[in-house]
Amino acid sequence: MRQPLIDAARVAQQRAARAASAVGPAHPLARLLLTAAGLAAVTAWDAGHRVTDLHPARRHHRERPARA
Repeated sequence: MRQPLIDAARVAQQRAARAASAVGPAHPLARLLLTAAGLAAVTAWDAGHRVTDLHPARRHHRERPARA
């Protein structure tokens, strides 16, 4: 089960990314959401979570078959 701080950081990051792609990263709302995402990530980091808890490795890269 994920920790609440990781869930909050992940949701904040997704919202900020959606806003930045919709209105641009310089828009005041996008900047506010990016700041909130950063604060959520710092809070999770300060609580002892690692970056990989928020950004797990993609599985499809490791499961790719070897080229002949």
